[in-house]
Amino acid sequence: MISTAGTNTSDNHTLTNPPALFHSTAVKVTVLCLLLPVPVLAITGNLLIMAAVARFQSLRTLANAFMVSLAVADLLVAVLVMPFSLVRSIDRWHFGQCFCRVHFLLDVTFCTSSIFNLNCVALDRYIAVCDPLHYHARMSPRRVTMLLLLCWILPLVFSTLCVSLGMNTQFLPQRCPAMFQVPYAFATSAISFFIPMCFMLFAYGKIFMAARRQARWIHAIDQQMNQSPMRTDPSRRVQTHVESHSLKKEQKAVKTLGLIIGVFLLCWLPFFCLNMARPLKGYSISPLVLEAFMWLGYANSSLNPFLYALFNKNYRHAFAAMLNCGPLGRQLRAANVFVFIISH
Repeated sequence: MISTAGTNTSDNHTLTNPPALFHSTAVKVTVLCLLLPVPVLAITGNLLIMAAVARFQSLRTLANAFMVSLAVADLLVAVLVMPFSLVRSIDRWHFGQCFCRVHFLLDVTFCTSSIFNLNCVALDRYIAVCDPLHYHARMSPRRVTMLLLLCWILPLVFSTLCVSLGMNTQFLPQRCPAMFQVPYAFATSAISFFIPMCFMLFAYGKIFMAARRQARWIHAIDQQMNQSPMRTDPSRRVQTHVESHSLKKEQKAVKTLGLIIGVFLLCWLPFFCLNMARPLKGYSISPLVLEAFMWLGYANSSLNPFLYALFNKNYRHAFAAMLNCGPLGRQLRAANVFVFIISH
């Protein structure tokens, strides 16, 4: 994740010696209780994803390779980035200038990789829904491997360039902000978020329209059969029931897609809009607002395993099996996962 801070302000003393965000111990404890569940949920959820794929062969599909890569990125955010950000948010930055730059590099790399992996999941579903006949040709093992490598290499190169070329060398004690001029702030926000966001909106928009077309087609057939003199035929009633069930599946898939897009935008859009606004506003926006929006973005790493996996019946069965949750855990089905749209 990328944060910006300015070098031009009317209060140079505040800039070079920024105060802690919170002074009261009670307030710090309250903030800790609010923020600590974010890394805890991220670690728990993403470890469950990785363990489920490792344990159950039915989950080891090419499509789930993107889920594992996403889980690794989100887990690294939770383990290597969030703890230090938590200390900074509650009190001050205590880890020095050198590690400040390392922390920034890890932050940008893993958060951007997470967003890029979300794009790969969207791409996989877009091809599965909109071009199913060529899915296996277009999402071959070689191409999936190349996409996975790009999801990690590009963010690493990008973050390294930011630290080496675009990051101001001035260090603000006890805050550890990354300082960029306006062009760098806009470029980093575009590459890390706005361009991937546009692709996700396009891909899921196409999936949404495909689901709508399918739902209308099923509804039209259902109406024709209800008006047909053969509607009392038992075989017709069975077919109508199957089509009605398919319609409900499509409607649920559309709602799930809307939830995925909504959560993604809710988590990341405020931060990256603020990231571009700060240099334009003369860096007068409160650091407290920046920290709040930053943690809203981190929360996406906690929500991803639940949004992308717990909506899938096979993952739910796998989790139940690993956690010994009764008969549900013993009924893991050997079915392909992540087929077309999120499984019902």
